[in-house]
Amino acid sequence: MKLTRTICLALLLAAPAATPLYAQTTQPKGSLISKEKDSVVVDAETEKVIKASLKYMASQQKPNGSWTARDGDHPVAMTGYTIMAFLAAGHLPGEGEYGKNVTNGVNYLLSCARPDGYITSENVHSGRKNSNMYSHGIATIALAEVYGQTHDPKIKEKLQASIKLIVASQNGEGGWRYSPQPKDADISVTVLQVVSLRAAKNAGLDVPQETIDRAVKYVKSCYDERSGGFTYQPRNKGPGFARTAAAIYSLQVCGLYEDPMVDKGSAYLLKESRDREWFTYGHFYAAPAQYMRGGKIWSDWYTKVRDDLMKRAKREGDLAYWDPVEGDGKGVGAVFATAVYTNILSMPYHYVPLYQR
Repeated sequence: MKLTRTICLALLLAAPAATPLYAQTTQPKGSLISKEKDSVVVDAETEKVIKASLKYMASQQKPNGSWTARDGDHPVAMTGYTIMAFLAAGHLPGEGEYGKNVTNGVNYLLSCARPDGYITSENVHSGRKNSNMYSHGIATIALAEVYGQTHDPKIKEKLQASIKLIVASQNGEGGWRYSPQPKDADISVTVLQVVSLRAAKNAGLDVPQETIDRAVKYVKSCYDERSGGFTYQPRNKGPGFARTAAAIYSLQVCGLYEDPMVDKGSAYLLKESRDREWFTYGHFYAAPAQYMRGGKIWSDWYTKVRDDLMKRAKREGDLAYWDPVEGDGKGVGAVFATAVYTNILSMPYHYVPLYQR
């Protein structure tokens, strides 16, 4: 029998203190910032946009349960991102207004899981593909978060296989790149695998700590001491907003909340927040990274980003969505931008276990 969110919460509250809690917090309405401890909440206007964006994303779901980019590509990645947005707003498979949409999205990802654990649309569905370890990573994160809150046995087997593939394809430096083979590595693909491993471990799956430790070492090797940011590869290219956001997010997910690199990386993000290169992708990581920093850092960050997103939201009747900004890459489309921005606006609901410190 599927566990409801309430039952899952009760079980997790009884777990050892080291286990991250899958917390649910009811937020007061009517103000953006609470006077107590600079706590950020969702105000009525923002909640209205969140609801409209959820309706937009539901309207864009394909008959097979997937979501795609504007050009029809990246169904695995886009489905992973969109599921995360629904989870952030409190919708689980079979629960909430969009429970069916989440169920269909999860089933699509499961249908893309090969026997070796690789989650890819290749050789599974017709059309344009563009699957790689980047897509595999975000899909694995989404499945891990769903499994952690539902304990659905049909997810567990394929999720464990996915994690096994990630472990097997880690390269000698501790990182990953686009092919599920232990060859090259870069920080963007590596971070998704790190977060996947941690999300699965939080959900109770078997994940070797050695793999996580080696991955953290790789992420740290991309640190640029001069600027406080992170580079694409060790000693390769300059630091950037998206790369730094991804790096410090992954370090915090692995428990390094007070690491000096996280402190300096967080400050780097504050200085470079207007960087338009991979803007949406970067903010997908920057928001939870600053959320886990907490306090005034998070309240100031959320207020600034929230104001920007509310100004740029496009309204069509009872729907709301965002187009990507220049620098996001060609062809990604409104589904990607809307999923990421809905996720960010919904963070004060505290529904996503992975974002909890």
